[in-house]
Amino acid sequence: MRYIDEFRDKKIIQRLITKIKDLGISEPINIMNVCGTHTVNFFKFGLNTLIPENIKVISGPGCPVCVSEEDFIDKAVAYSELKDIIIVSFGDLLKVRGTTSSLKDKRSQGKDIRVVYSSLDTLEIAINNPKKRVLFLGVGFETTAPTIGLTIKEAKKRKIKNLFFLLSLKRIPPVMEYLLNDKEIKIQGFLCPGHVSTIIGTKPYEEIVERYKLPCCVAGFEPLDILEAIYILLREILEKKPSVYNQYQRVVKKMGNPKALRIINEIFKIGPSCWRGMGKVENSGFILKDRYIDFDIERIIPLRLKKEHKKNLCLCGEVLKGKVEPLQCPLYAKVCSPLNPYGPCMVSQEGACYAYYRYQRKA
Repeated sequence: MRYIDEFRDKKIIQRLITKIKDLGISEPINIMNVCGTHTVNFFKFGLNTLIPENIKVISGPGCPVCVSEEDFIDKAVAYSELKDIIIVSFGDLLKVRGTTSSLKDKRSQGKDIRVVYSSLDTLEIAINNPKKRVLFLGVGFETTAPTIGLTIKEAKKRKIKNLFFLLSLKRIPPVMEYLLNDKEIKIQGFLCPGHVSTIIGTKPYEEIVERYKLPCCVAGFEPLDILEAIYILLREILEKKPSVYNQYQRVVKKMGNPKALRIINEIFKIGPSCWRGMGKVENSGFILKDRYIDFDIERIIPLRLKKEHKKNLCLCGEVLKGKVEPLQCPLYAKVCSPLNPYGPCMVSQEGACYAYYRYQRKA
């Protein structure tokens, strides 16, 4: 534990807090993080109580389960109703509600819905169930895309014909730009995601800094990582010298992970993707290339879902954009809690509502 302890040293933390306060910033500053682990650890370690009140660290769309839109869940639920099909998913996704139901509901009704820790597990499920279609629900960001891509590549190599994918894979830099174009949010700096950046590197953020003239800092997840990143961002905002700063140099490289990027580029092409609360964001998704299109369940079994417009009091979409805090949602801690999650931001342990409920305060 020595390695972790060094990044939780109370004396160094206090020195960093002093340096932040010594900057003498009195006006409101909004920094957005786009990583669920940053959101959780910011509250878990009480960092929100240490920095000045005028410095706001806003939780953005950094949780892959949270940003999965209702249409995606509705499609997954509809596919689970088909005969001789096995739905395979990461665990948190089962609890996310679509328009009328969730995969957890369907599993309780006897549908064959299984949880895995890696998409590669689906290969054996498909091989062991040759008379059934196996459908993997692929959600995540650039961090998850290489493993899912490798699974698809391996399925093609092994000539597995009964494995299919319903994808909701998303790219972080385009949604960062989308948020910067929403003038209501007023972001002045980005705390960039550590996990995503291990794959894509720091270079993709350079265009954001150049175009929008605000700083981006890639950070690790320990208290000292996060506080140092906040200090770096505040200093650059104050000096009006924005840059891409790599605080997480022990893991993240400028050009990212070449092997992972090669897999992504081999399997996927870039296209639009729909985000909860934001709708379609151009160039923010990964789509299967033509040579792998036979694995796309929507091409093999297209669905025609009846659109149901249901009034939803859940403000997850607004929370993901940083426009409201979880406490401002009328369902928070009343109808919605970790034991009875209504919206995806309370379902996932990386969701802003979950982090608020567990580590921050209750309404």
